[in-house]
Amino acid sequence: MTYESTVPGELHDPALKAASSVPEPGAVTIVVPTFNESANIRELLHRITESVPSRLPCEVVFVDDSTDDTPEVIRDAARDCPYPVTVLHRDTPVGGLGGAVVEGVRAASSDWIVVMDGDLQHPPSLVPELVAAGEREHAGLVVASRYIKGGSRAGLAGGYRIAVSRGATWLTKTLFPRRLRGISDPMSGFFAIRRSAVTADVLKPLGYKILLEMAVRARPRQVTEVPFVFQDRFAGESKSTAQEGIRFLRHLAGLRTASPVARMVVFGLIGATGFLPNLAGLWALTSVGMHYLPAEIVANQFGVAWNFLLIEHLCFRDRRQHRRWWDRSGRFALLANADLVLRIPLIALFVGQFGMSVLGATALALVTTFVLRFAGTEALVYLPRKGGRAGNTTAVETGRHAGSRDRATRGRTS
Repeated sequence: MTYESTVPGELHDPALKAASSVPEPGAVTIVVPTFNESANIRELLHRITESVPSRLPCEVVFVDDSTDDTPEVIRDAARDCPYPVTVLHRDTPVGGLGGAVVEGVRAASSDWIVVMDGDLQHPPSLVPELVAAGEREHAGLVVASRYIKGGSRAGLAGGYRIAVSRGATWLTKTLFPRRLRGISDPMSGFFAIRRSAVTADVLKPLGYKILLEMAVRARPRQVTEVPFVFQDRFAGESKSTAQEGIRFLRHLAGLRTASPVARMVVFGLIGATGFLPNLAGLWALTSVGMHYLPAEIVANQFGVAWNFLLIEHLCFRDRRQHRRWWDRSGRFALLANADLVLRIPLIALFVGQFGMSVLGATALALVTTFVLRFAGTEALVYLPRKGGRAGNTTAVETGRHAGSRDRATRGRTS
């Protein structure tokens, strides 16, 4: 990741220097994730300059994943800005737009962090009001909402995007009724959050819905909203694609299964669906003349493979990096087949020693082996190994924090 900081000469003006030295709790870092937005940069910085009063200490941090000349355009446009402008260019866009925002949060040095898109669909004129609303309400999170009085989604182009937005909002509020209480627009990408209210290391973003990630994993106690009108894109094309939609659904699944109880429920539901490929395989194998006993053993592997693929993506997506694919799949298959071997002796034990009926013993054995299989899968397949791959991550994190501290120091001395 390339780190650059542009501190304009205008900050040496005595009036501006005096204003920036006044300690204000409303000091703000504006984090703008960008991907090929070069045509919007100059207008965005111009509007921020017009919107943010000089008495409000401000910095702008662009976290850039572009493959065009956006970083160069930012550097050039920053020369005319009366506030520090930083470019963090990522060679590998880990986590997509959400991952870019997390990088910006790590780099921020102000009391308030405002996250907004770089295409001007989020009006910069609202930045001071977001911070002011947070101070008035003593809130930790201020959401710019399209769905409260005074707000509008006018900038959403076409009925398809409106329908997708409505559906995604309904789905997220249905899945997280408690954690999203008081947030009418969890799909908003325009919000302000206190730096003290979020810890970047607890966030595990995937795709572009970073507000949802923050609200579910690190939601501040007090939340307020400010209405805003979603604008038309100033230039360029939308980055929203079907692939981003799939990432969003995967992200929802990961958030919903963050707790052990939720993971166990989803694990059980996935296991139940495994009967379908199992039965289909058994029918196909016996139809071609295979004896039912070996056919059952082979058909069970179809169910195991089905369950493994779904569990990988819906239950333990964020833990897959701890072991290689072949290691995870082999361990999972051993546990799943051990379930069959263990179930028969358990049924015999419950019937012979405890006098249970065959039906009751079978049901109890299913429950027992299910709990053991879930615990074994979590502990033996997806928990980190001692001395695993954590070293590379630590080295990267250290570099990021070092860059943030260096930039913050230079910003204070300018």
